[in-house]
Amino acid sequence: MELNLTKPIVFFDLETTGINIAHDRIVEISILKIFPNGNKESKTWLVNPEMKIPKESTAIHHITDEKVANEPTFKELAREVSLLIKDCDLAGFNSNRFDIPLLAEEMLRAAIDFDMKNRVAIDVQVIFHKKEQRTLSAGYKFYCGQDLEGAHSAEADTNATYEILLAQLDKYPDLENDVKSLSEFSTHNKRADFAGFIMFNEDGKEVFTFGKYKGKEVEAILAKDLGYYAWIQKSDFPLYTKKVLTAIKLRSFNNKLS
Repeated sequence: MELNLTKPIVFFDLETTGINIAHDRIVEISILKIFPNGNKESKTWLVNPEMKIPKESTAIHHITDEKVANEPTFKELAREVSLLIKDCDLAGFNSNRFDIPLLAEEMLRAAIDFDMKNRVAIDVQVIFHKKEQRTLSAGYKFYCGQDLEGAHSAEADTNATYEILLAQLDKYPDLENDVKSLSEFSTHNKRADFAGFIMFNEDGKEVFTFGKYKGKEVEAILAKDLGYYAWIQKSDFPLYTKKVLTAIKLRSFNNKLS
């Protein structure tokens, strides 16, 4: 089975200092780029996170402060990473909830714009959980019949994720071999931002998912509570969430002018 592609798709995995999207940093990134003709391009970097790596995280991915001390920072790598994933769809394992949001934060910190407007994302974990309810290592064993050597290294996890998706397409005839369809199947909810602070309701309107305005339409709240936008911008929310909120505010302002 080969993926039915109309443009390149990038499988990627991050190893990080932790799981806080707004604060934690990348310590390793691995990218596997698949072209429509079947050609592949791969690249893996260790990354200096410019902060201490907690021992709890090192226990999982075995990357220490000493190992990354002389490696480039993500800011130094950001442009190369951005060029490699430009005009590509994205795929990963738990990527919709973690890897893509955290990558977006790192890109924005490096002053490189990042959005999903012209691409879709496939989360292989969601397909797996909807079909079998397992972990990545168990999924690799289940679908590919092999033990996952080097689990929790970005490169091993990236390649395993790609192989699992191909095996899933072989195993489940109801899964369409089409990136857009796989993206839709592997998405739990339709989020306006990556972190899920702003979601789309059934009418396609952005709504807040937290706080005193939970469930309320964003545009309506921004119109009546001018301080709420400023509070979010000054508070500890992900940069991408703030970017989405600003775009909604500007759209609302332009709509009023027109």
